[in-house]
Amino acid sequence: MIIPPFLTIGDTIALAAPARKISKEEIFPAEQWLKSVGFNVFYDDRLFAEDHQFAGNDVLRANYFQDLLDSEKVNAIWCVRGGYGSARIIDRLDFSRFCNHPKWICGYSDITVFHNHLQQNLHTATLHTTMPINIKENNTQSAACQSFLDALTGKTLTYEITPHTLSRTKPFSGILTGGNLSMLYSLIGSPSDIDTTDKVLFIEDLDEYLYHIDRMMLNLKRSGKLSHIKALLVGHLSDMHDNTVPFGRTAEEIVADHCQEFDFPLIFNVPAGHLPDNRAFRMGCQIEGFIKDNKFIINSLNHA
Repeated sequence: MIIPPFLTIGDTIALAAPARKISKEEIFPAEQWLKSVGFNVFYDDRLFAEDHQFAGNDVLRANYFQDLLDSEKVNAIWCVRGGYGSARIIDRLDFSRFCNHPKWICGYSDITVFHNHLQQNLHTATLHTTMPINIKENNTQSAACQSFLDALTGKTLTYEITPHTLSRTKPFSGILTGGNLSMLYSLIGSPSDIDTTDKVLFIEDLDEYLYHIDRMMLNLKRSGKLSHIKALLVGHLSDMHDNTVPFGRTAEEIVADHCQEFDFPLIFNVPAGHLPDNRAFRMGCQIEGFIKDNKFIINSLNHA
């Protein structure tokens, strides 16, 4: 795996919108916060383009992202929000210059497209982190924000995991892969599909019907994504919906049910996903879980 250079004070973080549109007012707190901790911030007017729900049409979003990939003055690309749209531009991008000067691509949710595409095709690590849309004036001291800075600057990320009745808290280690479950499901069979063999798989999701969670987990199992993993880490499964006739299981129970035939560690309550406690993880780098003082600890390391 290629690990992009970690950032130091004075480096430049570019803001990108590969999916849903955003306004200058929505990124203002994040921009001010980055500047206050010593980073330069770059974007141009294309960041605020609009094409219905998208941040400009596919060509514009791809061209802007391409410029950021190619720029040797940009040290990291922080995607401003998710929504939908990254998959529409990923095949338009040329990563040849990026490979000569790799940089961290940061975000979550729809940005899972980049996490998986870069890990599978370019063997390059990325950061699963909060995004500018989530940054407010009153939360820049949060664990999510601090872990974003720690991830960018190369620190080990250490998290104590809250116990869950469905967890199988056994030690594990391996390369971290995965992201948003809906996006993983949508990428299967595409050039951005991931090989999960001997990897630690992470999943999270938002605003899905429970039967959709079941369908997607069944697909992961039937396609072999669960057959040879080192562990399954489950982040926030937030704002789930049910039908008039109940499905009969929670999202967590659905995940656990599809993992019954396997003996890998299964860890719930991982603090990442669509809730304020969305802490950073390095995708494509080593991650380890272990028991210490009767607590389960996860370290997201800074190497492959």
